[in-house]
Amino acid sequence: MTQKKIETQLVQAGRAARYTQGSVNGVIQRASSLVFDSVAHKQQATAGRADRALFYGRRGTLTHFSLQDAMTELEGGAGCALFPCGAAAVANSLLAFVSAGDEVLMSGAVYEPTQDFCTRILRKMGVTTTFFPHTLGAELADRVSAKTRVVFLESPASITLEVQDIPAIVAAVRRNAPDAIIMIDNTWAAGVLLKPLALGVDISIQAGTKYLVGHSDAMIGTAVANARCWPQLRENAYLLGQMVDADTAYVTSRGLRTLALRLRQHEASALIVAQWLAERPEVARVNHPALPDSPGHAVWQRDFTGSSGLFSFVLHQRLSDAQLAHFLDHFRHFSMAYSWGGYESLILANQPEELAAIRPCGGVDFSGTLVRLHIGLENTDDLLADLADGLARIAATPPVGVR
Repeated sequence: MTQKKIETQLVQAGRAARYTQGSVNGVIQRASSLVFDSVAHKQQATAGRADRALFYGRRGTLTHFSLQDAMTELEGGAGCALFPCGAAAVANSLLAFVSAGDEVLMSGAVYEPTQDFCTRILRKMGVTTTFFPHTLGAELADRVSAKTRVVFLESPASITLEVQDIPAIVAAVRRNAPDAIIMIDNTWAAGVLLKPLALGVDISIQAGTKYLVGHSDAMIGTAVANARCWPQLRENAYLLGQMVDADTAYVTSRGLRTLALRLRQHEASALIVAQWLAERPEVARVNHPALPDSPGHAVWQRDFTGSSGLFSFVLHQRLSDAQLAHFLDHFRHFSMAYSWGGYESLILANQPEELAAIRPCGGVDFSGTLVRLHIGLENTDDLLADLADGLARIAATPPVGVR
């Protein structure tokens, strides 16, 4: 039997008859107590509580199991743990595997709250975090030690979008620390455009809040683990009380059904905008993995099957406070917000020193203002006109107060 294509997989995954019970979509089963018909039924449920038995609301209901099965199939793992947000998925995946005296080896360009959890929370537990330059590949072997328990990646990098050579990193880690757990934040690729577990990663983590939900109206985190790590991740998540409500699990499952189509449109529109920006005289560079000049482009071509809607660009000039406010405050189609991945287009900006402050391996290689975009599902003609007006506003505002 031939393997299902991704579009078919996303429509069908997690829709077993047990979960749909005669409908198209999975049922919404809201429950804390799950009632046993007999002592024998209770014993059976207790024995099978790790294998989708209806045991207790915190273990999950049919609604949760449906989403977990779908995510496990999508990312090619042995199981999926659900969390109330992406940051919780990161934190609890780390907590499941580290102990006092261990080291977390982490890319210096991962999501800022991931860094902060390690340096503020894990440090108090006696766990050391060592950061490494994001673009290291095989060279990472020299940084792995007997203390390294977790290696944490994010590809592309948060904000600046450099792509990591995951196979080279996996080989380097396995050479010097074969038992280390390799985790990756896979939110940008939504579990569709990159398959980390197939490349040797142990746990793929997502802020499902973004592309999985897709409508900016629910928060959820997922962590899909391989067979080696799944039992430990599963039990630790349960003991730490991690769960999501049934309604959020349901809307996430519903989001999966249109994910392939939405990603395809995000990709096409973002490329149109990125290529337009690359030709603008105000723009020094565009950070988009699908563009040939972007760091790690060749690796992206090899390991990814496409790109999503999130990228950034750097202006030649560092905007003054007045220019930045005039630029950002008057967009018609771009909103200012942090949590990307929905149907709407978003815009935010960072000054170089702001980004340097969250890059523990050193500063940044640019002096102009960086602008991050998420390209939604609007017509690109409207978005380009909006961006053109925004760039014109910069030129029309005197650069007063440039530091």
